[in-house]
Amino acid sequence: MDKYKNNLLNRASKLDAIVEGCGEITKYATAITEENSQEATITLLRKISDLTDSQNYPIEVKKMANALKESLIEYYGYLRVIDICNQDQMIEEKRVLPDLLAELNELVGLSRVKEKVNNLIAYQKVQKLRENHGLITAKNTLHLAFTGKPGTGKTTVARIVGRIYKQIGLLTKGHFTEVSRTDLIAGYQGQTALKVKKVIEKAKGGVLFIDEAYSITENEHSDSYGRECLTELTKALEDYRDDLVVIVAGYTEPMKKFFESNPGLKSRFNTFIEFDDYTSDELEAILTTMCKNSDYVLSGEAKKRIKQFLNDQVDAKDERFANGRLVRNIYDDLIMNHAKRVVDIDEPNQDILALITDMDFMED
Repeated sequence: MDKYKNNLLNRASKLDAIVEGCGEITKYATAITEENSQEATITLLRKISDLTDSQNYPIEVKKMANALKESLIEYYGYLRVIDICNQDQMIEEKRVLPDLLAELNELVGLSRVKEKVNNLIAYQKVQKLRENHGLITAKNTLHLAFTGKPGTGKTTVARIVGRIYKQIGLLTKGHFTEVSRTDLIAGYQGQTALKVKKVIEKAKGGVLFIDEAYSITENEHSDSYGRECLTELTKALEDYRDDLVVIVAGYTEPMKKFFESNPGLKSRFNTFIEFDDYTSDELEAILTTMCKNSDYVLSGEAKKRIKQFLNDQVDAKDERFANGRLVRNIYDDLIMNHAKRVVDIDEPNQDILALITDMDFMED
């Protein structure tokens, strides 16, 4: 997945640089990879078409525009293949349990989260073994609640948990389905229950991840559509508890109110995990990994300036602190600024194409 995503973002960044697009093309590509935005996809394709059809751009621009179009097709093609495999229960997780546990434990930071998830996995694994040997097992549900600010790794951990549960026999598929309020609530009374049932049917055998779950009850329709959604969801939590993991996530305080909104909701969740903010050292480690995965290297001076910036951001953080999303924005800006600096160099060598310097880091 990262391969196709990075190719799309990198080519968008390069095209932006050579046409002096001021980050517009990269913005559309980011909206596609981060939000699955159809509007951004259509706009980006129109932009590519304009560039390739115009007589005002040299052949190099047209080649890069076509390369970006290929990356976009490859990205959506990969997503579609995965979706088909998930729906038809054909997806196979080739990694064994130790590999998946290693993936979890190698995540930057999240020490308390990893400890709690590892304990939970050990507990569920032993319960499954007891069941296989005819011993009495606890009837706890598998459903989880993740609380904390955005960008703290909740979605990443949720994906890994699903794959691990598949490996230890708790789930038949282990696939991952992420939804929001718009995927669950319809525009007409009585249709929401049908919409929720459809989502549940798709998610059965794997993980259903509901981010910002409290949004279900946080608008003018909360007394009708939101309540209808929660009623159907609460029923599914019990009916499919043996082959479905529902993970709800969001800010800590709103999540508390979310559970208070339905008397039977909180009792369906046995495990609550708080995701702490990243430290500046952890944010730096995430950025370094992102650069390494895309064949970029940070110079010593760039590291020094970025580390000071991260220290300042962490010291001044409030409830809107973006954690990993802050690093993603820094990374996107770095590769954009690097491209704008390097594009005019005649025949740049590999080192120049890989090295991000302090000139590429601009504080907003």
